[in-house]
Amino acid sequence: MVWASDLAYVVGLITTDGSLSIDGRHINLTSKDIEQIETFAKILNLKNKIGRKKSSYNPKGIYYQIQFGNVELYRFLEETGLTPNKTKTLGSLKIPDEYFLDFLRGHLDGDGYTFSYWDKRWKNSFMLYTGFISASKPHLEWIREKIIKLYKIEGKIKFSGRSVFQLVYAKKASILLLKNIYYSKDVSCLSRKRFKIEQALSIIRKQL
Repeated sequence: MVWASDLAYVVGLITTDGSLSIDGRHINLTSKDIEQIETFAKILNLKNKIGRKKSSYNPKGIYYQIQFGNVELYRFLEETGLTPNKTKTLGSLKIPDEYFLDFLRGHLDGDGYTFSYWDKRWKNSFMLYTGFISASKPHLEWIREKIIKLYKIEGKIKFSGRSVFQLVYAKKASILLLKNIYYSKDVSCLSRKRFKIEQALSIIRKQL
């Protein structure tokens, strides 16, 4: 397989919300956002049925999933560094530098987040944070070092409890990082997250 923007985005999604079966063939992606599954299927030209399953973690009680067999993609993902039962063993991945932002956008759409708020302690102080979540600290350390190397943007890793870690970027770092991640209007992404981010950045621009 040949690296491309959309493929790197797909790898980011699989790294966070996906799984590889031990049979060496099947790949699964699960998400509470049907749009995310549909975008994933469109990129990979999948015709497989999108299933639904109940979950207590989703307020609506429903998650969407798609499972398919593709030996070529499976082997490509293994060569990249993904494995079955990757949750806590995940480390560095072989992502080309030119496609790292696309991978990171998939990672953000999968297990990442942004949140923003007005800090009442200071006038006209609108805060913005960006975070990437993983049960593997070495994986987040790899992402952190890649972002420093490629974009000179600093983030901090925090332990969140229950064996979960977060790589967090504060306001100035978030602004720089998000502008890089969404480098074009046409990139594949989860629209609700991008809309939320654009709203926050718009408020910040008005403060400047």
